[in-house]
Amino acid sequence: MLHHHSDVNALPVIVAVAAVVPAAAYLVAAYRLRGRGDTWSRWYDVSFVAGCATIVVAVLPLPGAMFTAHMITHLMTGMVAPLLLVLGRPITLVLRVLRPGPVRRAVVAVAHSVPVGVLVAPPVAAILDLGGLWVLYRTPLFSAMHHQPALSAVVHLHVFAAGVLFSFAICQVDPTRRRYGFGLRATTLLLAGAAHAVLAKGLYGFPPPGSDIALPDLHAGAQVMYYGGDVVEIALATVLAVQWYVAVGRTRARAARRADYPVAGS
Repeated sequence: MLHHHSDVNALPVIVAVAAVVPAAAYLVAAYRLRGRGDTWSRWYDVSFVAGCATIVVAVLPLPGAMFTAHMITHLMTGMVAPLLLVLGRPITLVLRVLRPGPVRRAVVAVAHSVPVGVLVAPPVAAILDLGGLWVLYRTPLFSAMHHQPALSAVVHLHVFAAGVLFSFAICQVDPTRRRYGFGLRATTLLLAGAAHAVLAKGLYGFPPPGSDIALPDLHAGAQVMYYGGDVVEIALATVLAVQWYVAVGRTRARAARRADYPVAGS
């Protein structure tokens, strides 16, 4: 990202505060939950804090030329950090740590609201995520954001928010208005991965309109997008596979129990 000098100095501080506060709040909530005798995996803590740390690292000076560094930032803020944050199950933690009352009811109401339900529907989340990237890299928006710090901040915020929605929609580890089946989520992930790969391959040969990127930098950035995206998509597919395996195991266990203890009169 290219910013005025003052923006470059201020941005890491602002982002660090915005990331450290939720990380600290998460750890305090997890500590309180365990203090009550409830179980909460420390892997969730590690995942959420790592997601917050990834966001901070993404705004620091990164290696590589301009486009390559931009793609590393894109990968960290739009794919890696969102997945780590979602796997920390923050909404579940909030619901478990809050006592029954108006605040807890408000959180449940928001999580189960129609707008949130629409946003986290896998196809909708995929369109917001991948569609935004196609607009960014296949229109003059990419070139314009490097001359307008405010526009750059909005674009990166969208990339992050859309990435969180997509990871949330695919993983579905927190409570939602509706739980979508494995088939729809797997198909959405497959199609989104294909769209991401096609975009990355296209960038290898054709830079964003209006941008002046040296060919080695363009190739390196496109490769970061392509291969880095593959790694995160494999991680998402692994989450889906584990969920499917657990669900099948539970179904078989219930069937075995019914076979061992048939209903009276059957």
